[in-house]
Amino acid sequence: MPLLVMKFGGTSVADLARIENAAQKVMREVERGYDVVVIVSAMAGRTNELVGWVNQTSPFYDAREYDAVVSSGENVTAGLMALRLQELGVPARSWQGWQVPILTTSQHSAARFVDIPRANIDAKFAEGMKVAVVAGFQGLSPENRITTLGRGGSDTTAVAFAAAFGAERCDIYTDVDGVYTTDPRITAKARKLDRISFEEMLELASLGAKVLQTRSVELAMRYKVRLRVLSSFEETDETSGTLVCDEDEIMESKVVSGVAYSRDEAKITLVTVEDRPGIAAAIFGPLAEAGVNVDMIVQNISERDYEDHPGAVTDMTFSCPIDQVDRARRAVEAARQAGTIAYEDLIVDTDVAKVSVVGIGMRSHAGVAARMFRALADENINIKVIGTSEIKISVLVDRKYMELAVQTLHDAFELEKAG
Repeated sequence: MPLLVMKFGGTSVADLARIENAAQKVMREVERGYDVVVIVSAMAGRTNELVGWVNQTSPFYDAREYDAVVSSGENVTAGLMALRLQELGVPARSWQGWQVPILTTSQHSAARFVDIPRANIDAKFAEGMKVAVVAGFQGLSPENRITTLGRGGSDTTAVAFAAAFGAERCDIYTDVDGVYTTDPRITAKARKLDRISFEEMLELASLGAKVLQTRSVELAMRYKVRLRVLSSFEETDETSGTLVCDEDEIMESKVVSGVAYSRDEAKITLVTVEDRPGIAAAIFGPLAEAGVNVDMIVQNISERDYEDHPGAVTDMTFSCPIDQVDRARRAVEAARQAGTIAYEDLIVDTDVAKVSVVGIGMRSHAGVAARMFRALADENINIKVIGTSEIKISVLVDRKYMELAVQTLHDAFELEKAG
C-alpha cells in the first residue's frame, strides 16, 4: 500500500471534538487506499501545563524526569486518536516513542534522531493495521530513557517518519490553510502559495515565519520529503494547502516569494575596537561559545578618534535575538577582562526589527536589493544593518516601522499576484 504521514498539531487535537475531526480526515485517506502514520502533538496548552508542574515540583529538575513528564501529553493524544479511529472501524493502534522505537541522542529536551527502525510498525501493517498513531516530540536515548526533541519536535518527527518509511507525502495539519507571501494579519493582500521550495521555506522559517519548525524543513530538504501544509479546520482535497517541495517541481518562480519579519531583534555595537587581523574571531568566538545566535554583521571605520588613529580602530555591529542580549554582553565583557579584545563602548539597541525578502528567483535576477532599498527609502524607512544570502536580503529597521516595511515590500514586489 502507498503510505502517507499525517501530522496534527496541538490546536488540531485541542479537545475531543477536534480529535474526532482529525480522525475523520485520517479515515478518508485510509478509504483512498493509504496506510497512514499519524503523528500527534499534545493537546493545546498541555505541554505548558506539564512544564509548569515540573518547575513547581523541582525548580532544579533532573532533565531525564522532565522529559518523562512533558512527553506524556503526546501519549494521551495518541491513545485517544487510536480509540476514536477504532470506533470508526479503522484498524489503528497507538505507539509511544520507545515502542517504535524512535532512537535519539542522549541530549534531553533537545535530542536528535539517530534512527527509526521500521520493523515493528511494518509487521503490524502486514497484520492488517491501517493506521499507526505515533506520539510526536519524543524518542528513546541509548540509556533507554525517554527524550524530547524541543519545541516543534512533532513536525520533525513527522518528517523523519516520512523519510524512514518512504512516504508519498507528509501532510502537516495546523490552524492555517497554507504558507502565505507574508503574515495576513499585517497585510490583507497576502496570498497563499500553491508551492514553495525547501530553501525558501527554510529561510522563511528561520526568519520568523511560524508555520513550520526549522529543523523539520532542514530534514525534509535533506531527504526530499514532500511536505504539504494545510488546515485542520477546512475541507481539503489534493489541491489544498501549500506544497513544500524541491525547486525542480516549481515550473516558474517569482523573483521574491515572501516577506518575513522578526520583532525580537537587537543590534549591538562595539565602539572603537582595535582593527587588526583576528579581531573578528576574538569577538565572535566567545559569542558562539556562549550560545549567542549572531545574524547580520557590519564592520566599518570608527567615527571616534579617526583623525588621531586613521585605520587603527573599527566599530563592529551585529544583530542577535533580543533574549540573548544579556548573554552577548557578558561574553564580550568577559573577553575584554581576559584581554583578548578591547573596546571603548558597548551600545545596545533593542528597538529594532528584522524584515527580509526571500526568493529562489534572486539567483538569476539582478536589481532585487536596489528595488528593496528604493521602496523603503520612498517611505522614509532608514536601514540600520543589511544582511544577504543567495536567496535572501534582510534589513534591520526601527521596530515602529516594521509593519509598514512589510507592507511596502509586499507591494513593491507585487506578491499579491500569482505567477
